[in-house]
Amino acid sequence: MKRKLDENDQPAATENAETATASSTPAADAGTTATWESLRLDSRLLQAIASQNWKKPTLVQSKAIPLALDGRDVLAKAKTGSGKTSVYVLPLLEAILKRKQTTSAPLTTALILVPTRELADQVVRVIDTFAAFCKDIQTVKLSEKLSDAVTRTLLSNLPDLVVGTPARVLQAIKSSALPLDGLKHLVLDESDLLLSYGYDENLKTIASTIPKGVQTILTSATLTSDVEAVKDLFCRDPAILNLEEKNDTEGGVDQFYVKCAEDEKFLCIYVIFKLQLIKGKSIVFVHDVDRSYRLKLYLEQFGIRSTVLNSELPINSRIHIVQQFSQGVYDILIASDEHEVLGGEDEQQEDAEEQKDGESADRKDDKSSNPPKKKRKAAKRDREYGVSRGIDFKGVAAVINFDLPTSSKSYTHRIGRTGRAGQHGISLSFVIPSNEYRKHMPTSIESTEHDEKVLAKIAKQQAKKGKELKPYKFDKKSLDAFRYRMNDALRAVTKVAIREARIRELKQELVKSEKLKRHFEENPAELQHLRHDSELRAARLQPHLKQVPDYLLPPDGKKAVSSLNVGYVPLRKPKDGKDRKGKSKKGKRTFTRKSDPLKSFRGRGKGKGK
Repeated sequence: MKRKLDENDQPAATENAETATASSTPAADAGTTATWESLRLDSRLLQAIASQNWKKPTLVQSKAIPLALDGRDVLAKAKTGSGKTSVYVLPLLEAILKRKQTTSAPLTTALILVPTRELADQVVRVIDTFAAFCKDIQTVKLSEKLSDAVTRTLLSNLPDLVVGTPARVLQAIKSSALPLDGLKHLVLDESDLLLSYGYDENLKTIASTIPKGVQTILTSATLTSDVEAVKDLFCRDPAILNLEEKNDTEGGVDQFYVKCAEDEKFLCIYVIFKLQLIKGKSIVFVHDVDRSYRLKLYLEQFGIRSTVLNSELPINSRIHIVQQFSQGVYDILIASDEHEVLGGEDEQQEDAEEQKDGESADRKDDKSSNPPKKKRKAAKRDREYGVSRGIDFKGVAAVINFDLPTSSKSYTHRIGRTGRAGQHGISLSFVIPSNEYRKHMPTSIESTEHDEKVLAKIAKQQAKKGKELKPYKFDKKSLDAFRYRMNDALRAVTKVAIREARIRELKQELVKSEKLKRHFEENPAELQHLRHDSELRAARLQPHLKQVPDYLLPPDGKKAVSSLNVGYVPLRKPKDGKDRKGKSKKGKRTFTRKSDPLKSFRGRGKGKGK
């Protein structure tokens, strides 16, 4: 199901397809001046849009929504954070509302297929947001492993929309729980990932059961051979929108990299977070699950709190972690990206690129850096887990590639978690030079063997987009004073400590997941009290590491460590106009009753007769 790519690393468009680009089509530029009222949407949907403070539609929304409302098949490619979910949600809701004006009979008319459980939950939340003023629209999510009886019960009322992964949806179709007789609309979100997650046979079977004449909408952040294959499987003469907004191809992401030894990764990230060289919410991508717990336990040694997100955790916990991180409950999210298929080139495509550029000699090295066996091993945990694609994290200031991905496209999707919706963000990648590989065995992993080659491909890809990877200016001599602390912390984080922490975290999250599923459905206000960034305390704690004494800092302070001032959100927000030291904005010292024991003291004298 693969298509040959053209010289621009894109699938060749079919002759009968309508293709539009922001740079070549005048209508694309005109579309940016469209208003929500001009899109002919129901007043209830416009009211929901206004409640979200969306002033005007984005480029992809202004171009794709009118086509979808006219009943056309659409393939929309646009950058992350551009509002692709609303491109299909709003037309689906519009069609459902129109149908309900003529008949009140229940009928499932829309089916939305997504590659991951996290994305399914996100899509349902978006539907609920836009349907807030529509009382009679029902949505069912099929993303968990449920028995046929439970699935049949959920679908017995014929909900208007069904959202799920291909495997769960196909299970419902085979058990006759999901009738498709009245299906009018089919959506495949993040369509380039549906094949990457191994849903080939599921999609073929679903395609054979879909009635003729169903409108199909495909969305994706990239146009790859996988997207072309899905298009040929489901679409008929689609309008292809390859949209790229001018001067904003990556959403304002400043990209940096640091070449360092394997153990120096831990030294750099400790200094970055402890001295707040990068401020704001940060997502730290690591290679696998073990790596995520090693880093979490390491940061705990210095009193730096973080939360872990990986495929081993229960789905309810993962969804709750994503929600709370977007709400600002956590500052640091350590995400394991063990599914290298997330946004990564398939090996045939990557080999073709290398042959074209005269780099065929490196082909074997690239295959060895990401062997297919590891993909299958990682997918056994939960193939429907995904974090570097599709998930809409809110207000992420920085993405840190603690472990560099093994492909340039996977890198692009990772950094797409920041700089979204017109905001500014940064990415920082740690790169292991070939002469430093395997020099520090306790912190070494196989995927870093070819970091320099991957960095060269990333730089080449970003240069085509007008972006530049800059070296992050670390004064490594200033870091030497912190090196002994790094070594003490790393020695405390042993393999046994990682294994115990992993088991303890999994047990805790299983209990929390059951509470989330049963108790918190009736008590939603109590969700805010459930934290996922508590200390695991599986490693030997050293309290003296939590403080940074002044003698460790160079004479010029933390500015001497790095002259760059990046990030835009403080790690701890001031409250009531006061900073973290208790000073008001005017610089005056303020005291509360609790902070002044003399004022809070209450004495009672003896009576005269005593």
